[in-house]
This record gives sequence, structure tokens and C-alpha cells, in this order.
Amino acid sequence: MSTDPDLGSDVQPGCLAPRQNYDLFGHEAAETDLATALASGRMHHAWLITGPRGVGKATFAWRAVRRVLGASAAPQFGALGASPADPVCQLIEANACADLLLLRRPWDDKRKRWRGEITVEESRKAPHFFEKSAHANGGWRVCLVDSVDEMNRNAVNALLKTLEEPPQRGVILLVAHSPGRLPATIRSRCRTLVLRPPEVEATAAWLVEQGAANDLPTAMAASRLAGGAPGRALALCASGGVELASQVDAIVARGAAASDSDVRALAERVSRKGSEGLRSVFYTALSNAIHAAARAQAENQVDPMPWLKAWREVNTLAGEADGLYLDPKQTALAALGYARDAARQQSV
Repeated sequence: MSTDPDLGSDVQPGCLAPRQNYDLFGHEAAETDLATALASGRMHHAWLITGPRGVGKATFAWRAVRRVLGASAAPQFGALGASPADPVCQLIEANACADLLLLRRPWDDKRKRWRGEITVEESRKAPHFFEKSAHANGGWRVCLVDSVDEMNRNAVNALLKTLEEPPQRGVILLVAHSPGRLPATIRSRCRTLVLRPPEVEATAAWLVEQGAANDLPTAMAASRLAGGAPGRALALCASGGVELASQVDAIVARGAAASDSDVRALAERVSRKGSEGLRSVFYTALSNAIHAAARAQAENQVDPMPWLKAWREVNTLAGEADGLYLDPKQTALAALGYARDAARQQSV
């Protein structure tokens, strides 16, 4: 993940920052829906952009920002496309557009990392922003929330007040990874666009076309691990995530026979400074490997509960790792320990 406060926290290895990315793969229908609404003059005031991580939600949102704020259409870049040379795009990319408000987790300059949540103080900027007169393009203003999942309860309630009183010629774009966790009062006031991953094979072919993978087998491995999500698959290729996932699979497969040195080496790899982007790969791969072991046990008429318990524990730990600022190495060792405990119980 990025530690550049000018770009944002959602920049993955090998990927452009969504603010800087003018290409999007696999979401032509959703782009057409929003572009049609904009062209018709009946633009809904709030759009909830959902889908799995790495599918392109933030990139989609920034494409919408450019067009709503007046960038000329550039069909060669897709239904919501705009040219990087457009003056509006250049202002937005330089973070110099007064008609755009970006709400995201604040940067903690003292600790040199992103804070764990979007606070109510951030959310309260929205009503003040929409009270001001727009500077260009007939009065359009845009507030982008990336992501609404990261808002604490008070921040969500503050945002709801803005959604309940739609601003004139104002648009709110909300990126959401888990929309089901949002209050119904938020969801009901938004038009939802669901971005679904392309087929695994299509994303693999795209990776090869982009030069991100040297061959189709590597591209297929990255695409499968990413569930077809293009951005996540691209980051996996760039960060060594495919090889890391293979290493996790091997340790889980060895079960109780996995050596302490191999386990420590893996934990050290994902806890080094600069390896933040690999940690989510590590936990996803470990969760998938444990779940596969549980399924194999059930298919062989063996009690899968030790593995299912380990799967739940790993997922809980992964969810708490960043938010509670847990020690990365000790957390990784604990997660691998759950897998080894399940293997030991299986062998008894």
C-alpha cells in the first residue's frame, strides 16, 4: 500500500494511483450507465460504487469525477473516458480543483502512516463544501469518499445528513468494499453500481497484454488468486504475490511437518518494512489454503472443524491486524500457528 499522502493509501505495487489512471478494464456497462445519466441531465446526487477490492472501484470513481467536473469526453478511453491532456484532468491530478472534495483516511505525519478510519471531522467537511459556490462548469461540485467502509459511526451519521439534503448540482461518489455493512439509510439514498470482476481467463489475458505477466500460467495464477479483479491481479504480479501464495500453500500442505525455520522465514518476509502490500496477499492465501484443507477433510469424511476454526481465527486476525496496529511479525506467526494447530489435531 502507498505511504505517499499526495496519492492516497490505495496505490498497489505495479499500479498507477486511481487519480492518475485513465484506463479501466472490464466495466463498460457501469461506465455507460453513469455516462448516460450525466448526458441526460438527470444525474443522481449519490452513487454507491461497490465490488471486491482491486476490481477498479476507485479508478472508476476518479473517471466519473473528471467527467462530472467538465472534462471533455474521450471515447478512445471508454464511455467515461477523458484525455490526460484535458485542463480539468490536469487540475484534478494536481489536487488543485476547488470543486472536488476527497474524503479519505487522514495521514498521520507523526507516525508516517494512514490513520485507521475516516473521522467525523473529515465527514463534516462535506456540508461546508457544498454550501460554497462552484468555480466552474455551470456549478457542479463532487465529493468522493474512498472508502465509506473506513468511516467510523459518527462520520457515517454526519455524511447521512448531507445525503438526506441533496446539494444542488452536487454529486457524492462513495466507494464501498462491503456495502452490506453500511446502514440501510445510506444505501437507500444512493444509486448503486456493482463492479464485478471479469472472468479469470479474461483478466489473465489482459495481464499478458499489459506485460505484467511473462506467460499465461503465471497470469492465470495471479488472476485466480485475485478472483479475476484486474488491479489486484496486477499488484500480485508486480509484488511477487504469486510466488508468496505458492509458499503459503506449501507450508499449509506440510501441516505439522512444516519446520519452525520455514514458518519464521515466511513471517519475516511479510513483516519487513515495505512489505505492507504483501500482507493482504499472505492472509488471503493462508485463508484460502486453510479453507481448501477443511473442504478436503469433509470430502474424505473427516471432521473439518479444526480447520474451520483455524480459518475463522485467521480471518479475524487479518481484520484486526491493521486497525489495531498489531505487530506484523507476531501476527503472521500467530496466523500460521492456527494452521499448524489444525494440522496437529488432524494427525491425532
